[in-house]
Amino acid sequence: MHTQESINQLAYKIIGLAIEVHKELGPGLLESIYEECLFEELQAHGIQVQRQVELPIIYKGKKLGNKFRFTGR
Repeated sequence: MHTQESINQLAYKIIGLAIEVHKELGPGLLESIYEECLFEELQAHGIQVQRQVELPIIYKGKKLGNKFRFTGR
């Protein structure tokens, strides 16, 4: 089980790596390029991730037909 502190530390690390990717590539590229590079950066730092995971959308207790695509762990 994760504590709030461990979640905060992980979030801090991920944000730092995202900033690193942006510094390296600069602005104006396609989102898919940043996604690919961030995926590589996260893996290189031992963070297990999955890409484009489909999650159901539940609104007011009702599961909607569309799915949200989430890039993350």
